[in-house]
Amino acid sequence: MQELNTVQLLIVLAPPLLLAITLHEVAHGWMALRCGDTTAKAQGRLSLNPLRHIDPVGTVLVPALLAVFGGFIFGWAKPVPVNYHRLRQPKRDMALVALAGPGANLVMALGWALVAVAGHGAQTAWPWLGEPLLLMGVAGIDVNVMLGVLNLVPIPPLDGSRALAGVLPDRFGLAMAHMEPYGLIILVLLLVSGVLNLMPIVNGIRHFILTLFF
Repeated sequence: MQELNTVQLLIVLAPPLLLAITLHEVAHGWMALRCGDTTAKAQGRLSLNPLRHIDPVGTVLVPALLAVFGGFIFGWAKPVPVNYHRLRQPKRDMALVALAGPGANLVMALGWALVAVAGHGAQTAWPWLGEPLLLMGVAGIDVNVMLGVLNLVPIPPLDGSRALAGVLPDRFGLAMAHMEPYGLIILVLLLVSGVLNLMPIVNGIRHFILTLFF
């Protein structure tokens, strides 16, 4: 991606980031509904309106600051409510609900790759349109791969911990529940210290997607 000033960077990143976080949460609610829990639907959380999912700090402030100063994207939305006891097979279904979010990010990464391809093709004839589409498409791949991989880390409250709890003995789920109040702090410390380095995985998936389309 070419060098962008701060305003241009935020404009390019805003649509992919809002869609990535919104559809990630909608996917959780949609899977919960498929598994028998209507809570998210009843509370209007299956909406594609980003305002229903935005957390002012996690969806706007933190990602914007990291995009400008941090070199990686990290953010969160208001969690979609899921009633464990309304799921038909609670333990298995909770794992499916958890995996639906990162799965949606993977699908979106592929969709943004198509946007990047369209932008690349339009650059010669309509550079005013092609270049922004290409930049936004690549940003969409980056954002969704990063959020998808990050959410699969098995630290609560990330989706990876809930997915593992669905296949491991119950004592694992209890341990995750006890850790959850401190999970975000642990995650940030691991990321900032470099102990948890997700970039090789993120770059590998990103390279694979770009290779598929270019």
